[in-house]
Amino acid sequence: MAGSRDNGMSGRPNRGTRGWRHSPKGRLGTGLSVAILLAGIVSIASASSAGPSSIRSEDLREWLSYIASDQLQGRAVFTAGIGLAAGYIDSHLHEWGVSPAGDHGSYLQSVRVLGVKSTSHSTITVEVPGEKRQFSDGNGIVLPKNVGGKRSFTVDHVEFAGYGIAAPRAGHDDFRGLDVKSAVVVWLGPKGPQGLDAQLYRRALSGRNRYATEQLRAAASIGPELPAFGGRGGNPVATPAAGGGGGRGAAQLPTPDFTTVQRLDDVIAPNVTGKDEFFEFLFSHAPVQYSELKRKSDAQEPLPAFRLENVTMTFNLDNEYQIVRTQLADNIVAVVEGSDPQLKNTYVAFGAHYDHVGYAEGEVTKGDNGLRRLGAPGRVTEGAMEDRIWNGADDDGSGTVGLMALARAFAQGPRPKRSLLFVWHTGEERGLWGSRYFADYPTIPIDRIVSQLNMDMIGRNRDDKASESNTVYIIGSDRISSELDSMNRAANDSMPKPLTLDYEFNDPRDLEQLYYRSDHYSYAAKGIPVIFYTTGLHPDYHANTDEVSKIEFDKMARIVQLVYSTGLSVANLDRAPVRDNLGPRAGRPTSER
Repeated sequence: MAGSRDNGMSGRPNRGTRGWRHSPKGRLGTGLSVAILLAGIVSIASASSAGPSSIRSEDLREWLSYIASDQLQGRAVFTAGIGLAAGYIDSHLHEWGVSPAGDHGSYLQSVRVLGVKSTSHSTITVEVPGEKRQFSDGNGIVLPKNVGGKRSFTVDHVEFAGYGIAAPRAGHDDFRGLDVKSAVVVWLGPKGPQGLDAQLYRRALSGRNRYATEQLRAAASIGPELPAFGGRGGNPVATPAAGGGGGRGAAQLPTPDFTTVQRLDDVIAPNVTGKDEFFEFLFSHAPVQYSELKRKSDAQEPLPAFRLENVTMTFNLDNEYQIVRTQLADNIVAVVEGSDPQLKNTYVAFGAHYDHVGYAEGEVTKGDNGLRRLGAPGRVTEGAMEDRIWNGADDDGSGTVGLMALARAFAQGPRPKRSLLFVWHTGEERGLWGSRYFADYPTIPIDRIVSQLNMDMIGRNRDDKASESNTVYIIGSDRISSELDSMNRAANDSMPKPLTLDYEFNDPRDLEQLYYRSDHYSYAAKGIPVIFYTTGLHPDYHANTDEVSKIEFDKMARIVQLVYSTGLSVANLDRAPVRDNLGPRAGRPTSER
């Protein structure tokens, strides 16, 4: 990456510059380079203590004051601001003696964001008693533009799961008593059942296919076309740059059907949209005909659940892909080598994302409903209309500088047996781009990562409540390895002032579905045990007022110390944490301590 990439897209400053520090005026002039370098050396010398005690709130404040400053313009992918952030991070890593682990001996891993045109030849063949019918993509069914690699498979276990929603807190669970692992799940009713708050359960309503395939391990999921429920999306299509990405007279770039950073030959469980003619044939021998099921679902009446007996479905996934656009972004990857001759070839991974959503290009205008900021990339806080930059101090500037503190602590302290991998992911806000890319194209063998500890929004109190001042939310810690969760709780218990570990968002029924919404999930999808540390959402989430002045630095330092202690325990374990896949265990209290 270092010598061969196109730097024009990232707006990155000269990589040879080292010792960057925050300027009181928010600028880094070249005339200050010597003074800045000396300041960096003094900073190293002052870090006389090693281990968790070297993780200090004053350092986190210093680093975050630059990372979340207006100079970095909200750190959106493909902008100069995120390039400045990358340069700031890798200069510190160089100073601290943390080894580069990106491309070509550098700290940077090039993330290729692909715009892809898709031509579908995919079909689904449905066999009911005495009859067989093939449906092609666009005729009776609609498949995603990205169906992954070419493959064909047959399933003879097809379950109709009513509305396809598990919402036990609302007294509704279509999957109660159903085992749909490796089955095809079919559901109806775009609006969901009567009495289910569509806004409160918007993620459950819009995520029914993913719930079936990713949480319940169904082989495929089939439902009707859904309305737009709002909320944060997945992989948006990257928009071409002004002028079509070329100089004068350059041809306009084709519009891609989808954008991805992942392998195009991935195995993806198909999430299918069915039309009336498809469902009529599928239910032609069912105990309840499709016409009646559709009437009930349109009226949001209770729906039955039953197995479609003697029904077989064959999925022939066959799409041709043409890459029509490639954009370049960067992960930052570094390693501290372990001390054990054998175990140093395995890794404990630590992660955060260093991108945010950018700034508003438009101006403040007055309309019928009052003032509004045109081009806002997120929410505009009342009274802050003039602020055009989304600084992202908590999201995820807090995790970014927390990861810097971890890298320094491990580099300057005693080395554990295993090696430590640090990845600052790019493009999390665009659909987990950096972590998905790293999981598919790792710079170290992915099967040598024994766990991944992710920090995203660790600098505030949930909803700004004082009662949350000691709380950190733990997500995913026991889904793959209950042993990893136990190690995290033991590390917390050993701290001078233990934190309150809250497992509310670890519940699969979490309405916000936070388990799927940060970079740890890209590793969990590969079977790697993970822990996601967060302090929860607050009024400034994705708002232009997520600023350094609102960060709880002492609390943040303690959370980073917990991550350090947990990672150290895993790094010194003589074997990888057991992957028992027990999932969230029944009877666990919502919070501990």
